[in-house]
Amino acid sequence: MSIEIEKKIDLVVAWLQEQVKKSGTNGLVVGISGGIDSAVVANLIKRAFPDNSLGVILPINSNPKDVEDGILLAKQAGINYMEINLTPEKQDILQKVTGALKENQLYQEDRLQITDANLRARLRMSTLYAVANNLNYLVVGTDNEAEVYTGYFTKYGDGGVDLLPIATLKKYEVFQWAKVLGVPQSVIDRKPTAGLWEGQTDEGEMGTTYAHIDAFLEGKEIPEKDREIIERLHRISAHKRVMPPYPQI
Repeated sequence: MSIEIEKKIDLVVAWLQEQVKKSGTNGLVVGISGGIDSAVVANLIKRAFPDNSLGVILPINSNPKDVEDGILLAKQAGINYMEINLTPEKQDILQKVTGALKENQLYQEDRLQITDANLRARLRMSTLYAVANNLNYLVVGTDNEAEVYTGYFTKYGDGGVDLLPIATLKKYEVFQWAKVLGVPQSVIDRKPTAGLWEGQTDEGEMGTTYAHIDAFLEGKEIPEKDREIIERLHRISAHKRVMPPYPQI
């Protein structure tokens, strides 16, 4: 199996090189979260551009362990990396937004968590593009097939990228690739999380498991409850996978 995975890895690496060539850019940058998806992508872009690839760690009120894991996987991949802490900027913007809403008697407390979470993702996106613009790099995303199908990404946040090299990989395949690429076991073993709030996990937020989503995508039988959740997530996130609609006039 590892030989077949290596062949696929080589194909993706060649694809990344071709995308950069076609775009007239110089290299690739990825946001490193400390999770398995960004670990795999960091390894891929390092292979594609050994001297023109960069990982950026972007903590926002983050668990220090996330930063530690991000540094660990960056060192494992051998990729150049830097850290930009966006906590003060996020707090400042969120305070201004909620303050203005409260002044106009529009503020909704029950929407604060999702407002905060999506703001974090969009600040990270903006920062990655600022870095990429300065270096003339493309921004590489880390969404896998399960996340693309269910829309488990923030529109114009972690979904705001130029390339999605692992978008056809199911989550279990990401784990397989991680092992072949030599990703640290501690990163492989950690629960998938987008780091959107303390204690947040991907599966807890989605209400189903990656194993069920992978099975669904392969046409296998899964519990009815999980099938309904997956189909609903796909339906309500359709707008994330297309250009914004516009009238034909």
